[in-house]
Amino acid sequence: MKPPALKRLLLPAILLAGLTLFFASGANEIISWGFLGTHYAAIKSFAGDHIWLGYLAFFCSYVLAVAFSLPIASLLTLAGGAVLGWPAVILVVAAATTGAGLVFLAAHNLFTDLLRQRAGAFFTKLEKGFSENTFFYLLALRLVPAAPFWAVNIVPALTRMPFRQFIGATCLGIIPGTAVYISVGRGFDHILAAGKTPDLGVLTSPEILLPLAGLGALSLLPILLRRWQAAKRPMPKKPAAKGQHDETD
Repeated sequence: MKPPALKRLLLPAILLAGLTLFFASGANEIISWGFLGTHYAAIKSFAGDHIWLGYLAFFCSYVLAVAFSLPIASLLTLAGGAVLGWPAVILVVAAATTGAGLVFLAAHNLFTDLLRQRAGAFFTKLEKGFSENTFFYLLALRLVPAAPFWAVNIVPALTRMPFRQFIGATCLGIIPGTAVYISVGRGFDHILAAGKTPDLGVLTSPEILLPLAGLGALSLLPILLRRWQAAKRPMPKKPAAKGQHDETD
């Protein structure tokens, strides 16, 4: 393998190693609502006494969680709302966008060439369909939390979507959902302070999901409008076959 190829595989290898270490070390069992409830007073006190250090620690933790595709992003978002309040919205959006960008680059370097070789026509079809309205498709996927965040980081990387568009759609698309989660997290403050586990069923209530679904539908309007306009265009006339003449000839 040539050195440039090894360099391209460095980031994917690091992210995969981090995900493996997270589960192998048992950290997935420690980082939980029970742990947070037990140590909530200490965490809240530290964040209050060292506000900028608390911001930095939260930001770095969130970048790592997203970059390594760890299943703790929702917990961190809600906990950020409870501990840090509304400033957590900016921290989560910035950190999630940064982590998603790292996953995008890793997936692009690791899988794209392989799929081009193995998937053939399927990959070409996927690439074409996604690239026609790239930004708005991704924006809709970010606004509506119907697919796992890590999966939406990877799929665009398998196409020719520009990195700048990926970052823009991701940053813009996760703002409404993040604001909702932080708002819910702020309401968990007194529950965690009592050492109890919050009821996460509120996250799947219609009051939260329907507005996000509506935003996702609105983001698809430009795509639908473009297709409607394309359908209204007259079909180009085929040139007359050689040897054919008008009836007046």
